Amino acid sequence: MKTVYVSDKMQKNYSYQLTEPEANNFDSEFKPELTPKELLALGVFGGKYMNDCRDEFPADWFSQARLSAEKKDISLNYYAVDASQPLSEWQRKGWLHHQDPRGWFQWYCRYYRGRRTDDDRRQIKRWKAFRRHAAAVRKNCEQYDFNCRKKQRQALLHWAYDSRNI
Repeated sequence: MKTVYVSDKMQKNYSYQLTEPEANNFDSEFKPELTPKELLALGVFGGKYMNDCRDEFPADWFSQARLSAEKKDISLNYYAVDASQPLSEWQRKGWLHHQDPRGWFQWYCRYYRGRRTDDDRRQIKRWKAFRRHAAAVRKNCEQYDFNCRKKQRQALLHWAYDSRNI
């Protein structure tokens, strides 16, 4: 069992245990289509999501990552649209958990690495609920028409659904 120590802009003196092998032993209901490394390489969150916490994650996750050093840059997103709500909105709606102050993607990155917590069930339920957006794209778009519902397609990427296959 490995302990990961975290100290970044949003979290100080936090640590967690990796109790499962990386990318293994996921909950049977949780079947993400993309890994965190793949998402970062495709372009998510305007390239601004993980800049100050790179030391926490494997360096190879960032070898092809589309990141912005300065500020959120929507052109770095795969579909070049903004599909994110501000962190303040996530806070207002109570979607954040103290152990993952950046939200779902931070939870996913840590879960992927092997952390398991009491918040896993809630986050997996939220991930499953997001699938409805894939159904909306299928219903309203011709297959592989990547100009149709670009914002929903980008949001699906943020949640590890591969909208390039719809």
